[in-house]
Amino acid sequence: MLDFAAIDFETANNERSSICSVGVVIVRNGQIVDKIYRLIRPTPNYYSYFNTRVHGLVREDTEHAPIFPDVWKEIAPLIEGLTLVAHNSPFDEGCLKAAYRTYQMDYPDYSFVCTCRASRKAFKNQLPNHQLHTVAAACGYDLTQHHHALADAEACAQIAINIL
Repeated sequence: MLDFAAIDFETANNERSSICSVGVVIVRNGQIVDKIYRLIRPTPNYYSYFNTRVHGLVREDTEHAPIFPDVWKEIAPLIEGLTLVAHNSPFDEGCLKAAYRTYQMDYPDYSFVCTCRASRKAFKNQLPNHQLHTVAAACGYDLTQHHHALADAEACAQIAINIL
């Protein structure tokens, strides 16, 4: 796979629709050609302690950020026709579908590929686990800002470039 968009969402709380940041890395001909990071005012707009502990974002970070449809208007044309790649893609696909439902938008049936599943096939028992940071390191990417949406999307892109 030479052309795709690696994507990562962070959420404010347990609701999949509560996207508070997105990172997108666009790959064409096996090369990263664009990177996008946006904060998003989540829906519902509250932060759980656990989520904040994971990614460090709080309500004040996104209080004046645009809502999902406004951010997605910018991203959608950039990823049109591309397969979306995510590490643990059921989570990210679930977030995207939930946001579309919340804002009563027509979901365009994006195609997702999971680098976590691909890692299990490619590395089998060679790694202690198939978590994003572990697989990224095996592919030569140092994920020092784990759970920052853009850093996670970049790690995912590097994994995909290496094993897909």
